[in-house]
Amino acid sequence: SPRVAPRSTRATLSPLPMPDEPEAAAPAGEAGLSKNEQKRRAKQEAQAKAKAEKAAAKAAADAAKPKPAAAAQEEEEEEQDPTKYFENRLTFVNGVKEKGANPYPHKFQTSMQLPDYVAKYESIGSGEMSADGGVGLAGRIATKRAGGKGLVFFDVVGDGAKVQVFASADKFSDYAGLEKDEKAARFSALMSTLKRGDIVGVRGTPGKTKRGELSLFPTDMLLLTPCLHMLPKVPPGSSGLADKETRYRQRYLDLIMNPTTRSTFITRTRAINFLRRFLDMHGFLEVETPMMNAIPGGATARPFITKHNDLNLDMYMRIAPELYLKMLVVGGLDRVYEIGRLFRNEGMDLTHNPEFTTCEFYWAYADYEDLIKFTEELLSQMVLNICGGYKVKLHLEAKLGEPAKELEIDFTPPFRRIPMISGLEEKLGVKIPLPLESDETNAFLKGLCAEHGVECKPPLTTYRLLDKLVGEFLESQCLHPTFITDHPKIMSPLAKDHRSKPGLTERFELFANYHEMCNAYTELNDPVEQRARFAAQAKDKAAGDDEAMFVDDGFITALEYGLPPTAGWGMGIDRLCMLLTDNESIKEVLLFPAMRPVGMAADFNPDCQ
Repeated sequence: SPRVAPRSTRATLSPLPMPDEPEAAAPAGEAGLSKNEQKRRAKQEAQAKAKAEKAAAKAAADAAKPKPAAAAQEEEEEEQDPTKYFENRLTFVNGVKEKGANPYPHKFQTSMQLPDYVAKYESIGSGEMSADGGVGLAGRIATKRAGGKGLVFFDVVGDGAKVQVFASADKFSDYAGLEKDEKAARFSALMSTLKRGDIVGVRGTPGKTKRGELSLFPTDMLLLTPCLHMLPKVPPGSSGLADKETRYRQRYLDLIMNPTTRSTFITRTRAINFLRRFLDMHGFLEVETPMMNAIPGGATARPFITKHNDLNLDMYMRIAPELYLKMLVVGGLDRVYEIGRLFRNEGMDLTHNPEFTTCEFYWAYADYEDLIKFTEELLSQMVLNICGGYKVKLHLEAKLGEPAKELEIDFTPPFRRIPMISGLEEKLGVKIPLPLESDETNAFLKGLCAEHGVECKPPLTTYRLLDKLVGEFLESQCLHPTFITDHPKIMSPLAKDHRSKPGLTERFELFANYHEMCNAYTELNDPVEQRARFAAQAKDKAAGDDEAMFVDDGFITALEYGLPPTAGWGMGIDRLCMLLTDNESIKEVLLFPAMRPVGMAADFNPDCQ
């Protein structure tokens, strides 16, 4: 529809005379235009009108011209219903099979990968060809466009690189010696079988176009794997597939359409490799421990339950490898670590997934002060190695009524420290009663939560109340890497008593971007004290806390053989990768995140996001 001028503009303009109307003479006494000026303006209007009519006629003529057959067919197919497109492609594949040919060849001999091709031939001058012939490449067709009769351009992608394929009928070796019309017909028939999304093998001569585009000028092209589905169209101005539901459920499609997704997971691998090398260089031994346990131990979390049919025994997917790793230290492996998956049957949100990757290590003859220095060195060097500096920038999506935000997180060591209890007291201006295990303290913390509007779901144990208050008032201060230290014993059933602060333990958690990154402590190695701590956890479990720990008699027996003074450390890989790749959601750094089943109502469980 025609645009309507703003009201203020319409009020100040006089209507122009129609072409067949004589222009009204200026009223007597007013300063009108001179006759020369009137003629000049009339001439300008006539020229503008003629130019517009000429442009409209040209556009109409261009639209009326028949498009090249290949281009017209491609455009028609791109406008098809996806179901119809799939049916047509399936019919094509079946037709190839019926002719005795194989639409899925077993092998295509490539000369190199696409990134190697770009590196090797990028220095070729514009309009020049390499002396190398018969260079074979393979990849997926990202774009296809007709360039005239007997000429088609493809962008082939693979391994994060793109190479243009400049396909000309005159260059194909199979068409040598054919008549012009037959050559064009066979070339057109081949090109019509190659669609966006197909995987192709191309063999030819490297070179650059006159415009400087690195290309491969093929003498042969072969369809290796047809893509039966129509790839999503990228809207103008968009960089790729944007629908998150599709991206998470069909990660392969996300990787095909979005180069940034590939970069995210390359960065994830680099972070894990750095972590592994750092620990290896410090004398740690990588080990593997069971994924299924008869007793879920090593953390306070709700486990997944599975079944061992042969033993008719319920088993638990591991929530932490901690107890097994400490048993290995008892056995004389003084520095051990494991990188692997954990499973916790809890909620899903921006920072939680039911299965996730962690690194845990145990270091004999060290304590939590050693771990603080070790953590600062490890993370600052990792960020420097991957990001090129100590500072990481996060770009937060705009929320309703709020603009997008940019945060900068500084990993320059040393990191800030906040003692948990004294930090909470200072923030709230209160003195928490001692001992923390008392009913008086529990009642006091309930009052604090009520006073400050902090919601804590039952059971209202002292542990859970403290955890909620710390999350509200201390973790909210931790944009930059910050250690929250000296946790109470009731929150740390596996940590050693603080050597100078009664009721507390030598433990810290590292937070960055307001989320927990690491958990570490000087390990409790007194078997009698450990059994008492387990008993306290069992009491909480009986009160309804399904995240409290079980009593593990096998681990206590191992402690009775003697665990040396030891420090233990654990870090979530996924949240670290969120920081390193500038992502707000854990789903962005998991190749296949947990998703609600298709068709399940969004409000099936209001606590599940």
